[in-house]
Amino acid sequence: MAREAGTFLRLEEIRVRFSPVVTIGPVSLDIERGEILALLGPSGSGKTTLLRLLAGFERADAGHVRIEGEDVTGLAPARRRVGMVFQHYALFPHLDVGENVAFGLHGTRDEGRGMSAVVAEALTLVDLAGFERRKVQELSGGQQQRVALARALAPAPRVLLLDEPLSNLDPSLRERTRRELRQLIQRVGITAVFVTHEQDEAFDLGDRIAVMNAGRLEQVGTAADLYERPASLFVGAFVGRANVLRGAAARALGADNGQVVLVRPEQLRFAGTGLSGVVTERRYTGAAAFFQVTIETGERLEVQAAPDGARIGDRVSLGAERVLRFPEPGR
Repeated sequence: MAREAGTFLRLEEIRVRFSPVVTIGPVSLDIERGEILALLGPSGSGKTTLLRLLAGFERADAGHVRIEGEDVTGLAPARRRVGMVFQHYALFPHLDVGENVAFGLHGTRDEGRGMSAVVAEALTLVDLAGFERRKVQELSGGQQQRVALARALAPAPRVLLLDEPLSNLDPSLRERTRRELRQLIQRVGITAVFVTHEQDEAFDLGDRIAVMNAGRLEQVGTAADLYERPASLFVGAFVGRANVLRGAAARALGADNGQVVLVRPEQLRFAGTGLSGVVTERRYTGAAAFFQVTIETGERLEVQAAPDGARIGDRVSLGAERVLRFPEPGR
C-alpha cells in the first residue's frame, strides 16, 4: 500500500522526570502516515518509556502527543485508538485464540457488531485463518506473536506500537519473522513504532530509526544515514562495528588534538603508514575474515579483509580509507 506523505504522529517537546538525575527529553519527533519507525537504544535509554507514553500508559510532565492533528496527551489508552503488542504478548492461556483476539474489541465500536467476523478478518490478516478455537499453548512462538498482532489490529487502530516484538523468538526464526512482520505492517498500511535494542532488527524493519541515549534522541534517519553519517560518537559506536581511537592513535589517522576517530573494520586495510601492530586473532566468516590487531599504543583494532590478508603473528601497517572525527566527549 502506498504511503501518504505528511506528519501523522507528532511528539512535541516531551519531557518525563523520574528523579533529579533521571530524565527523558526534551524529545520532538514527527512520524509520517504509514511509516515504520524503530526506537533503537541500549537498556535504560528511555525507548520503552517513550513507547508507553505514546500508548497512554505513562504521562509526560511536559509536551504534547498528537495523532492526525488531535492532541491525545490527556486521553486514556482506550480513547487513543492505538494498538499495542507487548514484549511477552500478554495472551490469556485460559482463552482460545479467537477469545484472545476478541478481548481487544471490548469497549470498542466493533463490540457486538459481528465480533466473530472482525476476529476472523484479523486472523486472516496475520495468516491464521481458522485458528479461532486453537489453544494458545498449542501455538509456536511465532504464531503467538501473530495472535497478539491480530488482537492489536482487530479494533482498527490508528497506530501500532510494538515493544521488543521479536525478543521471545528463537534466533533461528528471527530473520524470517522480521521479513514477515514488515510485510504484514506494510500490507495493512498502518503507522507503526517499535522498540528494539537489536540493530539488525531496526535496520530490517524500520523505514527510519530513532537512536536514543540517556533519555535523548541522538539521531533520526535511515540505516544508511546512521551507519555512514552518524551525528555523534555514540551513534557511530552503537550502530555497526567500529574502532574508536583517541590520543596518539587518533592523531596518526589525521585527528586534531581533542578529537576522537571512529573507523569501521571494512575501512581499514593492511597497507599504509598510519598505524603499526601485530595480528593477534583471526576469525574466518567465509568471503571475509575479521582480524584483531594490537597496535603500538596497546589498543586493539578490528580489521575486515580477505581471509588470506594476514596471519596471526604478522607485523602489519594499517591505513584507513575513511575515518570519522568527533570531539572528545565532554568538550
